[in-house]
Amino acid sequence: MTDITALINSENKGDRIKALNTIRELEPAIAFGYIKQLVTDKNTRVRYAAVSQLATLGSQDLAESFTILRDRLINDTEPDVQAAAADAIGALKLTDAFDDLQNLYETTPEWLVQFSIVAALGELGDARGLKLLQTALTNETTLVQTAAIGAIGELGDPTGIESIIPFVTHPDWQIRYQLARSLRTLGGESAAQALAILATDDVEQVALEAQGK
Repeated sequence: MTDITALINSENKGDRIKALNTIRELEPAIAFGYIKQLVTDKNTRVRYAAVSQLATLGSQDLAESFTILRDRLINDTEPDVQAAAADAIGALKLTDAFDDLQNLYETTPEWLVQFSIVAALGELGDARGLKLLQTALTNETTLVQTAAIGAIGELGDPTGIESIIPFVTHPDWQIRYQLARSLRTLGGESAAQALAILATDDVEQVALEAQGK
């Protein structure tokens, strides 16, 4: 254990990255104690890796993890780390972070951060997320739109169906594929009608997904 402490406190970035790899092999309760020391590391790569590990290790103490991840989400200067914090918040289902996720989505210029926030909202399963996800459907980045369609499906709220049905004719087949997945999850008459159209899609993956195959 002393060796890990020395690596964590080393001025050499390579040593701290080695510490991160070593932490992965420890019992979660012990690993959590170490990973907390690296989430504010001066090196972006180290911070990113440490925050990413909280997606699993954070379950050791959800209250403390919430405090750590909220800080990184709001105050980190690197979009990659903010995105990793959003990912971890979603994985740990920290619904208390909803307002922070929403505020950051509305203020950040970084599409990667927006993408991670949208994906996190799907994992959170919080009904409050639907309105923001519907806003994300108009995002200028296709990957964010795709994530929003998927997240609306994850929420399982049938009132979200009408907002995603227009994508049935979207030129990007990956969006249509995600749409088919979400519609199958949501179910209902409107979804069935849209799925019938997608079942004849020119792209085989889309058609098969719509058919449930």
